Amino acid sequence: MPVLRRPVCAVTIAASDSGGGAGIQADLLTFAAHGVYGATVLVAATAQNTRGIRAIEPLSPSIIREQMDAVFPDLRPSAVKIGALLDEKRVRAVAAGLRRHRAKNVVLDPVMIAKGGTRLLSAAAVKTLARDLFPLCDLVTPNLPETEALCGFRIRSDPDRREAARALVASGAGAVLIKGGHARGVRVSDLLFDGRRFREFVNPRISTRATHGTGCTLSSAIAANLALGLGLGESVRRAIVFLRSGLKRGIFPGRGRGSPGPLGGS
Repeated sequence: MPVLRRPVCAVTIAASDSGGGAGIQADLLTFAAHGVYGATVLVAATAQNTRGIRAIEPLSPSIIREQMDAVFPDLRPSAVKIGALLDEKRVRAVAAGLRRHRAKNVVLDPVMIAKGGTRLLSAAAVKTLARDLFPLCDLVTPNLPETEALCGFRIRSDPDRREAARALVASGAGAVLIKGGHARGVRVSDLLFDGRRFREFVNPRISTRATHGTGCTLSSAIAANLALGLGLGESVRRAIVFLRSGLKRGIFPGRGRGSPGPLGGS
């Protein structure tokens, strides 16, 4: 009989996007594009499309716990991507599950506000996220507004970014990638700090409206590369290349904002 080979597995802990462009749907597409089997822990269901979010239905902390207890012992994921968690109760439920199952290669995208303006993390949960989840994460990937919310000060310069990166690592995160897409200019600079040294990824800005789900795609691509055994710096580099390839081939399935094409090479 042929020997059955267990695939490399990663799990996404996030909300569902009924429009398919972000959230768990974008994560699964990204995992598949990297040859990684994707498992899911659903935190909430959303009613949304390419124009925005109409409604959010959170799942209970108990079913989040049950999903994690079902997935981790059986599928033994080699990496974890975390997205929108909504509030303090769900942050604590996910943190408890990560500790219980000794999760590895944990990538947190600290999603706070959707591109349409809907809040995906309560203001009260921001401190809980940093206190309870950061110490369990190998990498946190905030954009500039999220970085300011987490650090409590405005970022106006490169020294400010570096100070913020140091502060986030000091608060418990293994490493931080401060994404530069919200900054102005013809180039985008993403800053990685692993607690010892900085590494900057600078690329020409891609002008596109296919930006729905970019944070999900980037963080899940990093998680997929970590699951495949690559180091942190190389995982981030490849994920940025993957996202940029998707942005250049953006897809527009509806009448609103598009999403990165999900099948670009890494």
